Amino acid sequence: MSRAGLTPARVVADAAALADEAGFDALTLSAVARRLGVQTASLYAHVRDRAALLDGVTALAMGEVAARIATGLAGRSGRDALRGYADAFRDYAREHPGRWAALQRRAGPAAVAAPSAVDVVALTDALLRGYAIPPDQRVHVIRLLGSTINGFVQLERIGSFDHSAPAPADSWDRAVDALDALLRAWPAPDPEDPA
Repeated sequence: MSRAGLTPARVVADAAALADEAGFDALTLSAVARRLGVQTASLYAHVRDRAALLDGVTALAMGEVAARIATGLAGRSGRDALRGYADAFRDYAREHPGRWAALQRRAGPAAVAAPSAVDVVALTDALLRGYAIPPDQRVHVIRLLGSTINGFVQLERIGSFDHSAPAPADSWDRAVDALDALLRAWPAPDPEDPA
């Protein structure tokens, strides 16, 4: 089996493609090696182990989502920016289900420290500055946004909205409107509350 052109980036890119085709749980070193046409042992020169491979896919997915978020935020503020931000995740999940699943796991230190993760944090901060959310409140808002967006996307992906009207797109619009209203009226922190 040929090893020509094998690099860490190529291994991760092929793993990401495999995740989209076969599911994130199908990612093993042997499955990626088969896809690349090499022996499994050949991959160890490029990725330390399966955990490193999964973190690589997570970092790659974060970079791709960051690019979409940047496009969704460009020249926008308030609800329009929030819609661009939320749509970046929803559209990505539809187009790349395996890579999106890589974002729904507890990532290792390498993925958390990746430049792409830093980009997602910076873009999220840019969105929240448009709502005048104080820095000490941003973690709460980020958790709310993540829970709402990821929860909606997951339920939509498994078909939970297929059995009733209105269409999920209508509910998505309402969810974005509700988040926008909430962020505009975000409560000031209680000065007595240390959290």
